Amino acid sequence: MKFEAIKKETVMLMPQKEPALQRTPSEIRIDPLTGRTARICHFMKLAWEKPDFATLVAGTDAWCPFCGEKVHQLTPCFPEDLIAEGRMQKSDMVIFPNMAPYDSIGAVAIFGARHYIPMTEFTPSHMASAFGFTLDFFRRVAASGHPESVYHIVNWNYMPPAGSSLIHPHLQVFSSSSAPYLMQLELDASRRYFEQNQSTFWDDLVAAEKAGGERYLKQIGRTHWMTAYAPMGVAGDVLAVVEDARCTLDLTEPDLIDLATGLSCVMAEYDKMGIYSFNMNFFTGTAADGHFRFHLLFSPRTFFSQALGTPDVGALRNLFNETVCMAYPEEINTMLKAAF
Repeated sequence: MKFEAIKKETVMLMPQKEPALQRTPSEIRIDPLTGRTARICHFMKLAWEKPDFATLVAGTDAWCPFCGEKVHQLTPCFPEDLIAEGRMQKSDMVIFPNMAPYDSIGAVAIFGARHYIPMTEFTPSHMASAFGFTLDFFRRVAASGHPESVYHIVNWNYMPPAGSSLIHPHLQVFSSSSAPYLMQLELDASRRYFEQNQSTFWDDLVAAEKAGGERYLKQIGRTHWMTAYAPMGVAGDVLAVVEDARCTLDLTEPDLIDLATGLSCVMAEYDKMGIYSFNMNFFTGTAADGHFRFHLLFSPRTFFSQALGTPDVGALRNLFNETVCMAYPEEINTMLKAAF
């Protein structure tokens, strides 16, 4: 397992400072699986001011299509040959078609009737129940024999900085025969790694990170938590790899509780930094992909400038797909360990 980095240094003269000569280190890290590069640079203290949530949320429930009876009046229904009852419901959680679908089978799963849930108030049992509900949907899709029932993916865009246009907490849920770009890179690279090494990259990664200790956080059940070596988020990423699980449908009820427990720990620590928004994705293979392991990636989202509302995605990320992280993942790991 190679953790490669190209170390850089910027030299500049700073007026009115002593000494005037300033040297600033940075790194270009190479993802050990895909070769994707990430820049560790643009250093700043990982501390942000949270907004006034009462002001941010005020009035948004009045037009929210997921609130009250509106979820049954305004949201579409699945065709009968896929979901006979039109929408799936479990307690106050509902799954219905996404009106702006990412694929042929695209759905939204709302966490329940509550319009606004602060990040630190998502309990492990609530998240595990929501994830389990999406698995119920995926199993229904699989049982229908639909040709898109290949990769079963859950995305979570929590709050506006992460790309959510609604406050009401919900998951983006879709089944697709077309793997998203980065997931396809990982699937292909994992297959090559297995052919070359006769071992599974993800198992080797867990062993290496556990032995090294700099980025490993904890094992919860059969899920291994660590900070990503080459993160995509400006405040780092957290990776959870599930032992022996190749795909989403391999996840058990205990796995969902373990994943939700780890997520609640991660959320608690990022909340202390002033971060209140994140993206989370399921990365999945198929049942036949023995070279792959299901993993979850949590990436906090914030602003480069809160005063201006400057998003944390600039030209490097948007056009070059080159990511920027403003602290060393090993330092972020130290901050997160408190919750584990």
